[in-house]
Amino acid sequence: MALIRLWLFMLAVQLLFYVLLRVYVRSERVERLEERWDARHPDRAGDNAARRAFIAKAMAGFEKTLKARLTLLVFVLPTLAVLGIVYLVNWH
Repeated sequence: MALIRLWLFMLAVQLLFYVLLRVYVRSERVERLEERWDARHPDRAGDNAARRAFIAKAMAGFEKTLKARLTLLVFVLPTLAVLGIVYLVNWH
């Protein structure tokens, strides 16, 4: 029973970190795209429809990038670490 509670607690914490990390990574990407737009179009700097369309088009493939996929390691690495510790403590 304690192992199940540990697993549920870890899952909740991992989910929280995953969401926060995902928001951070996406915001960093959007910020770089905004800076790129401002550098390329100094006469149309600021928030406008063309800039929003440029950012939306550039973010369309974001889910397939390596950085976006690596955020899933938030679930894998801590789980493997805890499983390794449990194995070493109990069966080694």
